[in-house]
Amino acid sequence: MSDDSAFAPTVSVEDDHDDTRLTLFEGDDGELTLDQRRCLIVILKHPVVTDERAEWATLVRDSRVIKSRLNDLFLDLVIDRERGIAYKVQIRSGEFGSVPPLLRDAAFTREETILLVVLRQRHLAARGSGLPRAHVDRDELIAGIDTFRPSSATDQAGDQKRSAAAVDALVRSGVLAKAGSDDRFVISDVIERILSIDRLHELHAWLKEQNSPDAVRPAASDDIDEEDGE
Repeated sequence: MSDDSAFAPTVSVEDDHDDTRLTLFEGDDGELTLDQRRCLIVILKHPVVTDERAEWATLVRDSRVIKSRLNDLFLDLVIDRERGIAYKVQIRSGEFGSVPPLLRDAAFTREETILLVVLRQRHLAARGSGLPRAHVDRDELIAGIDTFRPSSATDQAGDQKRSAAAVDALVRSGVLAKAGSDDRFVISDVIERILSIDRLHELHAWLKEQNSPDAVRPAASDDIDEEDGE
């Protein structure tokens, strides 16, 4: 007579509820902890994640599992620990063929493009002075955008609204981080990845040309392309 007690009973994945540590809601089949899930949402939602975010520690510690979840979506994770930045990139094709992209191609607006030039210049000036980071005020940024407006610009109210929106957009993307108040910011080192020195010079020359009396101001800018989420 065989001894069935020598064998452990087979339990299907669907019926295995012994480990409830990761169950956060009814019917939850997820395999990540609460901190890991929050971290994954942040890296999916934001173009850039910096070491100033609360999720940074989880991202660095559990980078392998976060990267695995992104890979399932044909995304890859890039972490620069030295500079304290991380972002995701779209895997578009390979031996498996092409895949439908999850990230959409987007472009910075004219005001955002100008602001990136202003921020890159301030970042360079701070580094040249031996400062680790550059701090800027909201009014200073909006004034910096205004210096690149052509004299023919007459929609002051609209320009101010677009400038304010540009500042808010770069805060959301992680290029600017709040420093003590809603109107005081520190420039993230990620600006170096977004705008190289050569590209900075090109854009600066282009903006000066746009400000010439004969220039025709475009309705929108597609000067710097970005992948939403990258």
